[in-house]
Amino acid sequence: MPKVAYSEAEREHIRTELITVGLELMAKQGIQHTTVEQIYKKIGISRTFFYSFFPTKEDLVVETLYLQQPKIIKYAEKLMSDPELSWREAVKRFLESCCYGEKNSIAVLTIEEQQLIFKRLSKESYRIFREKQTALFGKILESFGIRADKASISLFTNLSLTAIIICRAIPDTLPLFVPEAAEETVEFQINAIVDALETLREHKPRID
Repeated sequence: MPKVAYSEAEREHIRTELITVGLELMAKQGIQHTTVEQIYKKIGISRTFFYSFFPTKEDLVVETLYLQQPKIIKYAEKLMSDPELSWREAVKRFLESCCYGEKNSIAVLTIEEQQLIFKRLSKESYRIFREKQTALFGKILESFGIRADKASISLFTNLSLTAIIICRAIPDTLPLFVPEAAEETVEFQINAIVDALETLREHKPRID
């Protein structure tokens, strides 16, 4: 006979499992190619029960991105502490890993996914997301040895997301771009970002 009642602790455990499994699938096969059905079936619950935790897939996606943030920071710190990598090589590898998310078990949003998610977020949820995003990019900058002031965080956020979006958008979302030059375009962008970060590192007090 199926269970019809769950304690708060059991519900919280299931919610955590949904977020964890959602992140695993999205990082592996992409957010667009991950369905709600794949997630709740892997946990072993019904579709109706899933929606008692998350009203939409987009609500779950936001939670998976929050769960992923500490992992991204640890990855940046790991690269920066690798004695076999120069500062420039470590930063470049980090950015490349983010651009080619699925290859490196990192879930990243396409343009369409960003638009869809933020149409559904309340003003308060959007505020919280931006705060967490600012904190994430600030901590990444600090792991690079760069002082994370507001201007530096804003610039780094936009430059990084631009490279990621371009990488994921050619040619489907940006059909007028030349797909044969997509990888070279991303490589150029990453090198330009590293150049900009190196300038910040040289001209601002470092984080020891």
